[in-house]
Amino acid sequence: MKNISLLLLASFAVVLTVSAQGGGFQRRTVEERVASIHTKMDSAFKLDATKLAEVDAIFTTYYKESDKAREELMASGERPSREAMQEKMQPLTEAREKKLKAALPEAQYEIWKKEIEPGMRPQRPPSGGGN
Repeated sequence: MKNISLLLLASFAVVLTVSAQGGGFQRRTVEERVASIHTKMDSAFKLDATKLAEVDAIFTTYYKESDKAREELMASGERPSREAMQEKMQPLTEAREKKLKAALPEAQYEIWKKEIEPGMRPQRPPSGGGN
């Protein structure tokens, strides 16, 4: 029993070490992000196929445009400031919200804004600190 526990503990330590050395955060693809939104919207609102396709199209456009904007900002070679990133993304977010507001009934849009959207924002990975 001690050997099994020790083996499990050692395996866990190896996995932690390897994942800590693995580098940074891997950005999800547009399709993965849209699929995540699709699942949340479908479970929250039980939208019909046509409405889900419309929401998917809204988010596909938004994610592709935001990735393009991010790439343009990063092309300068130095990391853009948070303010510069927000300034570049603001019109894209406003356009997405306008389309969503038109696609969803008001009650569903309010639920999206208050409950679903806050949970969909990307979380920053914990910083590695002190090298």
